Amino acid sequence: MKVSTIIQALFPSQRSRDWTHDQLKGFSSKRLGINFDIDVYLPPAYDKSTKPLRILFLNDGQDAEALQLMTRLKASYQKSRLQPFLLVAIPAMDRMQTYGVGKQADYKGRGSKARPYSIFITKELLPELRKRYRVSDAPQAHSFAGFSLGALSALDIVWNHPDLFGQVGVFSGSLWWRSEEFDPKFPDANRIMHTQIKKGPMKPGLRFWFQTGTLDETEDRNNNGVIDSIDDTQDLMAILRQLGYRDLEYVEVEGGEHNPQTWGRVLPQFLRWGFSR
Repeated sequence: MKVSTIIQALFPSQRSRDWTHDQLKGFSSKRLGINFDIDVYLPPAYDKSTKPLRILFLNDGQDAEALQLMTRLKASYQKSRLQPFLLVAIPAMDRMQTYGVGKQADYKGRGSKARPYSIFITKELLPELRKRYRVSDAPQAHSFAGFSLGALSALDIVWNHPDLFGQVGVFSGSLWWRSEEFDPKFPDANRIMHTQIKKGPMKPGLRFWFQTGTLDETEDRNNNGVIDSIDDTQDLMAILRQLGYRDLEYVEVEGGEHNPQTWGRVLPQFLRWGFSR
């Protein structure tokens, strides 16, 4: 055995032992008409392997520090023996318009760029990642996660592209997103994502992970004693079960709030669910 090989085995490089930060700097999106920086994190020993990697897309990538993303990612990877994957953190641009449901804006016209954003992810960013990095082509290898409105966006993109994605993480999702102004006579009507999924059809192979916090909000529009974020999430899960889905995970955080601190604390649970060996 060569001396250099022995030395490398005894003293592996820091690059091999740790996550590596890369960046698509000034990435240009024709669909969105903007240039922006996208953070990409490569797993340990990326440069030592030839195996295609899974991908985790993350909306609201600008909140990485508040989520303690890298600290929790490294700890989860070491403790839980996660499968290697590429993490792509996408910063929000005009999130009230970019995030939403691609097929229609809400009753106030919010989410008007959700469809171009979906096209950006599927037709511009994903192909570029496949060119630059060693990633899998299998839909089951691609996941998308997000927080609040970013979670609604992630769910919408995964639901409408089962040929590209296999699982989704919905952290305190804005599932109240509605096509008509709230009517107290029909408090749970016109929720866009619920309506879209209820129409189906079932898309075999998709996996769903949902999280809410008991202090996500205080609103209870139907006066049933359950806050809306929990109600909306559980109602959507019931629809998915009616369609035939069984691979659903639900995490309710006692005292959990609608903020990156709560979402960061439960991020390791999502990673274990989605990427355990």
